[in-house]
Amino acid sequence: MPHKNLRSIPVYRKSMELCLMSREIASFISHNKDLITLYKSNSLRDHIADSLLTDSILIPQQIARAESSESYTVRMKSISFINIMIRNIISYCNGLEHDGLKEREYLDLMRKEVLSFRKSFKKWRKSFGGTSGNKTWGFNDYKGY
Repeated sequence: MPHKNLRSIPVYRKSMELCLMSREIASFISHNKDLITLYKSNSLRDHIADSLLTDSILIPQQIARAESSESYTVRMKSISFINIMIRNIISYCNGLEHDGLKEREYLDLMRKEVLSFRKSFKKWRKSFGGTSGNKTWGFNDYKGY
C-alpha cells in the first residue's frame, strides 16, 4: 500500500484543528500549566483539561493508524476508538460547563469544532466501504475466544 500524505486527508486536517483548539482551551482553563502539572493536580478543571488534551491527541493517531493499515479489523477498531474520544470531548465540555466555567463561548466553539470534525469523520468512515465476513471486528481477541 503506498504511503499517503496524512495532511492531504481532510479528516486528519480536521483532527489537527480539533487538537489545536483543545490545547488552547486546556491552556486557558488551566492557566498555562504543562501536561505533567495537569496530571498531578488535584483540580477537577486540570483533570478535565488533561483528559481533553489526551483524547484530542489520540484522534489523529488513530486516523494515521487506520490509514496505514490494510486490515479491516484495525480500521474498524480505530473508528470505534475515535467515536469514543469524540463522545469524551463533548462530555469534557459539559463537565467544564457544570463546573462553572464562565467563558461558555469557548466551550461552544469546541462543540462546533467537534461537529465539524464529525462531518468529515463520517465521510472518511464511509470511504472504508463494505464489511468483511468478521462481524466482531476482532474484538473476540480481547475476550479470549
